[in-house]
Amino acid sequence: MRGRQTVRDMILSMLAIGVVAAGVYLLIPHASGDTVGAVDYRSAVASAKRGAPYPLLGPTGLAADWKATSVEYSPKDQKGYAVWHLGFVTPSGQYAAIEQSNAARDDVLATTVPGGKPDGDTTVAGQDWHRYQGTHYRALTVQTGSATTVVTGTASYEELAQLAQALK
Repeated sequence: MRGRQTVRDMILSMLAIGVVAAGVYLLIPHASGDTVGAVDYRSAVASAKRGAPYPLLGPTGLAADWKATSVEYSPKDQKGYAVWHLGFVTPSGQYAAIEQSNAARDDVLATTVPGGKPDGDTTVAGQDWHRYQGTHYRALTVQTGSATTVVTGTASYEELAQLAQALK
């Protein structure tokens, strides 16, 4: 008789622990499906434009489903160049970024599109951009005065062109 009570007590204990564990699980907040934090880049664009030694470009008129996730301006990097970065999650869920600097195009491409090789040209808003395909990223790049602008990421060339077209 004692053997049945031991098994019964063990099952009741397990049920009690299960109820408590389920209650704790329900009370703990859980992340929703979208865990990438958005940043407001508009004030950073305005501030960086005032300090940049070249005509700094920022996007205007992008659709609301372009989500900015990172923004940074450095007036001098380790090599003394001004560097502008603005990263996005695109409408298709891919990564795209604007990288702009007064460094030489080859130097900017080496850091933003590792293994990048020329992949043709494309015209965006009446301007010729060079396409590069790297190991993990692809890019569109243009040289304007002393500035090298690279629109790069895992996004398709079409989405990169949308971002490039929004640059003002």
